[in-house]
Amino acid sequence: EDEAERARLHAIAERICPKGMGLIIRTVAAGQSEQSLAADVRYLVRLWESILARYKLKAKGSTLLYRDADLLIRLVRDRFTADIDELVIDNEEAYQRVRSLVEANSPELVDRIRFYEAKTPIFKAYHIEEEIEKLGAREVELKSGGFLVIDKTEALTVIDVNTGKYVGKTNLGDTVYQTNLEAAAEILKQIRLRDIGGIIIVDFIDMSCDEHRDAVLAELRRAVSTDRTRMTVSNFTELGLVEMTRKRTRESLAHVLCEPCPMCGGRGEIRTARTVCYAIMREIVRLSKQYQETKEFHIQASETVIDMLLEEESSALELLQAFVEKPILLEVEPSYTQEQYDVILA
Repeated sequence: EDEAERARLHAIAERICPKGMGLIIRTVAAGQSEQSLAADVRYLVRLWESILARYKLKAKGSTLLYRDADLLIRLVRDRFTADIDELVIDNEEAYQRVRSLVEANSPELVDRIRFYEAKTPIFKAYHIEEEIEKLGAREVELKSGGFLVIDKTEALTVIDVNTGKYVGKTNLGDTVYQTNLEAAAEILKQIRLRDIGGIIIVDFIDMSCDEHRDAVLAELRRAVSTDRTRMTVSNFTELGLVEMTRKRTRESLAHVLCEPCPMCGGRGEIRTARTVCYAIMREIVRLSKQYQETKEFHIQASETVIDMLLEEESSALELLQAFVEKPILLEVEPSYTQEQYDVILA
């Protein structure tokens, strides 16, 4: 959308375009240097030449001319740039493959590749396991003491910013501003790591100063500019919310790593034992009217529900037995969740 950037990229493309070929400049090229784009063109030309060479040498019949690179090579090809300080690999074969690729395409980055030989697993040494665990958490702590609360619904994702235990050094306005400023960078980090797409609503802490609101919005947009996936950021609404959209490219990390909870079915909460007890009682009343020939009712439920029926709701259970004029037997079913129960007629 930036006409100046479009003109810059068009001029670069004219200079680096190979003779007899054309170039398509993708959106992700925005902000890239001429050297980076030229390196990409050289890589594609060499790839095309290798495909033609295989075609000329192939025997009669079908043969494979090209297969896209695997995840490791694609990652290095697309993400390993001058912005990366170090690439650490703990597999000898993978290390050699990556080193050969980088030597051919970006020799100035070869010294940034390091082979990891320590006995401690690489994920543990770099605290990767801890970070993966945090990606599933609803709350994300900020360095200042504040925190984010991330809730995903079917329609959108809501992110709430809270000051937590952070009290600032001067006044409440400064505390709120600093927390929101830190949260803006962390929000985009979490969106990228969790691969959240669709509509995103951010509820920053209310700021009375327009300069602070503009600064937080500028920080949010600065962070967005580093994301490879297309995003849009609106201004603050009258309610102090910021609306964002992010293109969905694949399933979010939560869908890949997690599945709905068998206890609550993905709701995030379950009915209390008392609520289940009342549901059982209503079911018995209904069944007693429908099946009057029944001699007794046999209830199977979780231990917490049965305990409540025998203790706190024992008087209600006695009244129910008197009302239906049938005995009610209770049995603990260890495999049942708190919401599960069966009423068996005998």
